Amino acid sequence: MAKYNKKRARELQHDKFRDTAGKVFDRVTDKLEGRGHALLYGIVGAIVLAVLIGFWLNWRHRKADEAQRALGRAIAIASAPVSNPLTPPPVAPSGPTFSSEQERAQKAIEEFQKVAAKYGEPYRAEARYFIAANLLYSDREKGLTELTEMTKSDVPEVSVLSTFALAQAKEADAKYDEAAQLYVQIAQKNSPVITPETANLRLASVYEKQGKKKEAADLLFNIVEPSRKAKDSDGLPLPASAAARQASEKLEKLDPDRYAKLTPEAPASDLPF
Repeated sequence: MAKYNKKRARELQHDKFRDTAGKVFDRVTDKLEGRGHALLYGIVGAIVLAVLIGFWLNWRHRKADEAQRALGRAIAIASAPVSNPLTPPPVAPSGPTFSSEQERAQKAIEEFQKVAAKYGEPYRAEARYFIAANLLYSDREKGLTELTEMTKSDVPEVSVLSTFALAQAKEADAKYDEAAQLYVQIAQKNSPVITPETANLRLASVYEKQGKKKEAADLLFNIVEPSRKAKDSDGLPLPASAAARQASEKLEKLDPDRYAKLTPEAPASDLPF
């Protein structure tokens, strides 16, 4: 009975659309009588096309919402806490928990694979990036290969994120020259996803690990100094970014003399809210 009701409802909706279209057609026929059928059919065709476009846009919007929710669920799993069952946290987490990073990564990969298989771009590319990043925990070589491939993605945000993740992996593997090259590439892209400040902050860390103290100090100085001089349209100092604040702290420890040459930081009362 329920199936019949749904079927009948669809039939009624179809009949309503047909009746409405017929009435519109009749009214237009009366007004355009004697002006030619070509113009009439063109107008009615445009009406039908507009209706079809409306249906398509509505479907596309619902599909995008569905894809975003699916991607969000997968990201929640990838971000879930890893806890030791022998020492549970004092407050039980509301979401899923895992006993190891490998277990969490495998579950996250399964969810991201569903997104990649079901939805188009940019969700497929985003899911593939997360799959590659999580593979670093279970199959590192395959993860590095996948990240390298994703650096060539046609989705700019995915390309930048993949390059940054690959650079971090190279840095963790003590392949500092390769990591440095990747951080330089990211900084040159001037992307809002991974800003030049963030890329150069990591690059300075690589230089420091390589024993290139001067190069690291130069980079840190060039991150902090512009941020201290930056002003808004009213001439008020702009608050420093998180990367600039970290660079300031690192520079003070790495090269106190160079740190002393920075433009003095604006008083807190002068900073805009």
